[in-house]
Amino acid sequence: MSLEIFPVKRPEWTPLPFEGCVNVSSKSLLTLDQLGIAMLKFAPHGTIHEHDAPMEIDVICLEGVGFTSVDGDWAAIKAGERVRWPAGKRHKLWTEESEMVTLMVEHV
Repeated sequence: MSLEIFPVKRPEWTPLPFEGCVNVSSKSLLTLDQLGIAMLKFAPHGTIHEHDAPMEIDVICLEGVGFTSVDGDWAAIKAGERVRWPAGKRHKLWTEESEMVTLMVEHV
């Protein structure tokens, strides 16, 4: 068996371009047919507006603390915790006074 090494572009932090997303930057790490992985960096008062998605998404908090909601139920999320957003459910992610870095895993 031989290892196959694939080149990847070095990702840069770029502001999320979606309407309703404020003070959030992203780095796309991997995009495959059935999987997408990105890091998100939230400044204080950063928000990803409430929306739904056709796939399940795991949100893993790597640094800091923030908040998440699914269909109106909300909870704090901090470094070392994970939440799964079910497909088709409205969800939101935001910070208040602190910063937060998350790993987003989209199960396409």
